Amino acid sequence: MTPTATKTTPEVSILKQFIGGKWVDGSSNRDIVSTNPADNRQVLAKLKGADKTDVLRAIEAASKAFPAWKATTPPVRGRILMKAALLLRERKEELARLMTLEQGKILPEALGEMEKGITLIEWFAGEGLRLGGITQPSELARNLLYTTRHPLGVVSIITPWNFPFAIPAWKIAPALIAGNCVIFKPASLVPALAVALVKVFEEAGLPAGVLNLVLGAGSAMGDILVEDPRIKAVSFTGSNEIGKRIHSIGGVRGIKVVCEMGGKNPAVIWDDADLELALGGVMKGAFGSTGQRCTATSRLILHDAIADTFLKMLLAEVAKIKVGNGLDKATGMGPAVDESQLKTDLDYIAIGKKEGAKLLCGGNRLTEGEFAHGYFVEPTVFDHVDPKSRL
Repeated sequence: MTPTATKTTPEVSILKQFIGGKWVDGSSNRDIVSTNPADNRQVLAKLKGADKTDVLRAIEAASKAFPAWKATTPPVRGRILMKAALLLRERKEELARLMTLEQGKILPEALGEMEKGITLIEWFAGEGLRLGGITQPSELARNLLYTTRHPLGVVSIITPWNFPFAIPAWKIAPALIAGNCVIFKPASLVPALAVALVKVFEEAGLPAGVLNLVLGAGSAMGDILVEDPRIKAVSFTGSNEIGKRIHSIGGVRGIKVVCEMGGKNPAVIWDDADLELALGGVMKGAFGSTGQRCTATSRLILHDAIADTFLKMLLAEVAKIKVGNGLDKATGMGPAVDESQLKTDLDYIAIGKKEGAKLLCGGNRLTEGEFAHGYFVEPTVFDHVDPKSRL
């Protein structure tokens, strides 16, 4: 059965793995269910998760596809990527709606992420006409010094749930245009959008085995995506804990590893700052994507001279944020992505209170009426937080 991941209606999509150009069921006994975090009664998609067997099959398929893909000229690769970008642009609004349903971010943010991801694919498609080496003058009159670029081989791409389209796009597209074959492992919270993205590459004419999709829990797949000797590079975005493990395994093997992990990012506002301009940046940085970003503004460091004024301005803006379903045009902040993330949010609010920080606003889960079946938390601000505190 061909996946129908681009549906945005309440009907449940039955998803599959994509290995060697075929859509197949996962081999694990673990069922993965994708639900709407704004209303967890709404099931969006179901699938059988992948396990080590599926990952090994995907690596084998990619290895077999690599020689022909490597031999495909960069301009031809670029045309396939450009066709994918055109298809995605045609379906931009449909896929943005799916993103909001599956991940929870408000629709304007989802549309912005779609635009960013499509633009990235267009850019890397153009690289097919720009890939080149370097020539240098030589001390020897009859010698020519030059370099050429060659693909690495099979690469693993592991992506998170907070940017389920843009991050896969900015990892997959450059890997493909350079002539590599890809094993794509997205977060299991956002399987429907991952399937939709891969289906577009398939429709654009990407040869079988060049891009493979394995959906499921990392624990079921183990470390094969990093340990297998056929994997020549890993690009990972996710938690510090897993990123450090991937980096250590890749370091022992001597392969290329890129890890983007968590942060605790401050916005520093000095006494000569344009406070209105700073306020806009802080609001977007702190509460955009429900704060679920590695780059989110989670700390404010304020000069004493403007601290009281800026906090008053900030709290007035925070009070205007409407929390709710991301498909509602009036909503300014959506839900946490799932029950586990909701618990993490609430746990840290409790930690802040216990540590003696001053709660200025928020701090509660929203459970009444339209919030009853979602993972909603009030926008929350603490003051007088000790720099040594866990918060």
